[in-house]
Amino acid sequence: MLEINNLRASLEEEGKEILKGLTLTVEAGKVHAIMGPNGSGKSTLSYVLAGRDGYEVTDGSATLLGQDILGMEPEERAAAGLFLAFQYPVEIPGVGNMTFLRTAVNAQRKARGEPEMDAATFLKEVRARARDLKIDAEMLKRPVNMGFSGGEKKRNEILQMAMLEPKICILDETDSGLDVDALKLVSDGVNAMRSPDRAFLVITHYQRLLDHIVPDVVHIMVDGRIIKTGGPELALEVEKNGYADLIGEAA
Repeated sequence: MLEINNLRASLEEEGKEILKGLTLTVEAGKVHAIMGPNGSGKSTLSYVLAGRDGYEVTDGSATLLGQDILGMEPEERAAAGLFLAFQYPVEIPGVGNMTFLRTAVNAQRKARGEPEMDAATFLKEVRARARDLKIDAEMLKRPVNMGFSGGEKKRNEILQMAMLEPKICILDETDSGLDVDALKLVSDGVNAMRSPDRAFLVITHYQRLLDHIVPDVVHIMVDGRIIKTGGPELALEVEKNGYADLIGEAA
């Protein structure tokens, strides 16, 4: 589904290379987790795939369902089926949650040549999905993420993901700042979306998220490259022993 080959990317302003020939394949129906120490390039990978400004791709390729996404604008990548859940979801003053969600859903449907979702259908759908995530009606009426707690922001983002129904979901340290209850709610929302035609790339520092969103494959990323790949047991090894031994093996 997502094919990344020899991807190299740098910070535009500094010219500093962050991704140094990263290769990765994420299959449909699978959850892949990426772990690694600070500064290894995990978040940079998510930003480059989503098309965030400030990064220059200098080599390699990234395709989603056979389409080259690196040549697309961010909104085109989203319409193609890519969703990025941020570590720190942004606040959008003056834009109501419901308005934002319906606009996003219909913009993507239009880009794919699908009919827009009418107001009644959208309202029924968003309320049902919000209930599953324990998001109350008042929260839906507020401006996007304004005054939300960390857990509310993350739940709201998973609601966005549920409404947009992407093909590849990239979660960039979505467990950051969550207490145990909020982590379980967010994880339940993610797990409810697992399906044979959708894939997940979960970026995290900690095993605790992977206790709830159990990955099929775990990758260890260091200095802009994947240095080791294994099953869920690899995350447990990192939790127990840290990264030093794995870095030593790869040296």
